[in-house]
Amino acid sequence: MVIILLWMLVFAVVHSITADRRFKQVIINLMGERPYEGFYRLFYNALSVIMLAPLFPYMWSISETLYQVSQPIATIFRVIQLIGMIGLAVSILQIDFLRFAGLRQVIMLINGGQLPLADENLQTGGLYGWVRHPLYFFSLLVLWFSPSMTNASLVFNIAATLYFVFGSLIEERSMVNAYGDIYKQYQQNVSWMIPLPPSKS
Repeated sequence: MVIILLWMLVFAVVHSITADRRFKQVIINLMGERPYEGFYRLFYNALSVIMLAPLFPYMWSISETLYQVSQPIATIFRVIQLIGMIGLAVSILQIDFLRFAGLRQVIMLINGGQLPLADENLQTGGLYGWVRHPLYFFSLLVLWFSPSMTNASLVFNIAATLYFVFGSLIEERSMVNAYGDIYKQYQQNVSWMIPLPPSKS
């Protein structure tokens, strides 16, 4: 269990460092602005996948079942997980998925297009009008409403939840820097992590 926590801690530290503007500036100085704008987002996402991928076989190898809910609760849990998966898909479709994945930047680099990409408009409609971090919220539904929980998945879920909480706070600081008063007003009108009806103020 300690290995899982350490693994997630290293992941969180590396993820935070590579997202920091000072680290990004070092990369720009090393490789130039255009290659950075073209490749960095894809590298950032690929690094996350590479770091996490070996963890799941390890978790499977040491897993011992803590509990397994019975019917009809198990079906209710599966429905909630399905809602989480659908919510994740909708949340991703509401933003520029190719840009989010880093693929649009690579395409623009290869085709000689404009880089950096134009600034995105702040997404405040749809699911983003009910919760500021729908990707995190719906991910939590998928994680925590599994009908079967093992010791390894429990530790992973706790670590992932903490990562989502602290990651969202760091992300919010970046969004305030990027959008200023517009994002501050959005923070006042829309809930942080749990969906609520938007404020009318």
